[in-house]
Amino acid sequence: MAVVGYARVSTALSKSRKSQHVDNQVTRLYEAGCAQVFTDEITGTKADRPGWRKCQEALQPGDTFKITKLDRIGRSLTNLVDIVTALGKRGVNIVSLDQGVIDTTSPQGKLLFGIMAVIAEWESDIVKERTIEGLEAARERHGGKLPTRGPSVSEAQIESGKLLAATTDWSAARIAEAIGISRATLYRHIDVAAIREQPKAAK
Repeated sequence: MAVVGYARVSTALSKSRKSQHVDNQVTRLYEAGCAQVFTDEITGTKADRPGWRKCQEALQPGDTFKITKLDRIGRSLTNLVDIVTALGKRGVNIVSLDQGVIDTTSPQGKLLFGIMAVIAEWESDIVKERTIEGLEAARERHGGKLPTRGPSVSEAQIESGKLLAATTDWSAARIAEAIGISRATLYRHIDVAAIREQPKAAK
């Protein structure tokens, strides 16, 4: 069982501050017992994070995953809950150094995460409701039809979707929601069933 860490710093910081900031995170994570730390120097709103992808691939059942703050891994509360849930299903424990109450190895940490999950579900329902209202308004403005859009999915979203399909038992609808696309778009670009039929060694 290994202790693995992840550090991310925003590209909005100046070059010198960015280097110092990520170095500080890495130092703290090693001091907290991490044997390996993955890093990204990229804004958290971007789905394509090479270091984060490698970190997820490296984590194994029984490992402990550590970050300095929860916002290092999640772009929203819903996204954060999805990530922690996915890691939990893989048997990976999560510890946040600055938010000590977030420790899924402890009963208190599991309870707090459960509360976060309920809030995230509520937040997701609100977003869905507003999205539906927005789509209906758009249809009314365009004579009952939605305007044509450009490409609806990026390579980063496709890679993230494939990773979730391979490492979780989430439904296609939930994977699509987690990476920010529709279920129909997911089906056009990712064969979830085929990915899950592959031998575990191939994943």
